[in-house]
Formats: sequence, C-alpha cells, structure tokens
Amino acid sequence: MAFMSAQKSRLYLKQMEVGPMENFVYLVGDREKREVFVVDPAWEVDRILSVVAEDGLKVKGALVTHHHFDHTNGLESLLSATDGVAYVQKDEAPFLKQVKSNVKWVESGEKIKIGDVDLTFIHTPGHTPGSQCFLVGDGLISGDTLFIGACGRCDLPGGNASQMFESLNRLAKLDDHTVLYPGHNYAEIPTSTIKQERLSNPYMQFDNVKNFLNLRMKG
Repeated sequence: MAFMSAQKSRLYLKQMEVGPMENFVYLVGDREKREVFVVDPAWEVDRILSVVAEDGLKVKGALVTHHHFDHTNGLESLLSATDGVAYVQKDEAPFLKQVKSNVKWVESGEKIKIGDVDLTFIHTPGHTPGSQCFLVGDGLISGDTLFIGACGRCDLPGGNASQMFESLNRLAKLDDHTVLYPGHNYAEIPTSTIKQERLSNPYMQFDNVKNFLNLRMKG
C-alpha cells in the first residue's frame, strides 16, 4: 500500500484539448524524474512540445490508443522530434503501416515503466481491432473506447460492436474510484469515474450483447 501511495505521488498526468475534433492528448509520467509519454499525439505537436518544455519534462515516446487520423496525425512528428518509441497494440499493426519510426507492438496485460511509474496496457477492441486503454495510478486513459456517458463508434472499418460490449464489461470491473480520462472532450466535464459510468452510462447497462447491439447500432 505504501508503494502504491508513493507511485500516486510521483504520477504526472496532464490533459490537453487539441485540434478541431475536441481530442484530448495526455502527458503521463514521473514528476520526479521528469519523464513522460504523450498519449495520442495529434494536431498541435508544437504546442504539446512547448508545454513539455515549460514543465521541464523529457518525452520518452508515445502511447497510441488506436490508429485513427485524429489520434495519430502528429505521431511521426513527435517521434522525430524526441527520438522516442511508440507503443501500439499489436492488432493495430495493419492500420499503421505508414509509421516508419520506432514502434513497439504490445499485448494486453503488458506493463512498462515511465520513470518509476507503472503503466498497464489493456486491449479493448470494438472501436478498432487494436484499441487499447492505459491504466496508470488510479486513472484509466480510455481513448475512444469509453467516453463520459457514451462509447466509441463501432460502424467504422475494423469496428465490432460485440467486441465493444466485451471491452466495456472488462472496464466495468475496474475499481470504482478509477478516474476516467477519455479521448475526446464530448461531455460537460473532462473526467469521470468507473463507478459513475457504470451507474449512468447507457452503454454500460446491459447484461447481454443483443440488447447492447440494439442500442449501439440503431439508426
């Protein structure tokens, strides 16, 4: 327990809204060692790097929740500027063939450290085959899998609503107090908790995939 408390106190986590699609980019890392990853670098890489510099940080790489353009259009620029590594779920590989920089393909449950802060990859297919979330401290960076009061679309290429149902059920089992950090600023508040989403998010109210599909895929 003391170790977990120490980890929380070291955690650096900053949320930034960027671009025309209300994307959230995150800086996540170790506040003492001043090392961070950039989650889903897109749209305003110069601004992201300016914030990094202002806070006296060093970017060690990027964490990619999924391949969609609005989450990755700054990936090459960021990696080139920082000589960092991009961590991408292995099932997303067919969709990121254009990325020529240093990419490490990861699997669900794999853990890495940024400084002395632990981070766990959680594979959450549904929005795309290789969508993933990042569990760090008492927070979950959820990309386009879980939003506040909603979930990601499943009707785009690679989307699968049945997999989304399973992914949301997996996330619902996280600790009640896990703070949700979504991939877009689509709600009136920028963060939520797993408990709140389990209670109020319409897409987390189903105990069978058929009823979930009726809601998610209607219209």
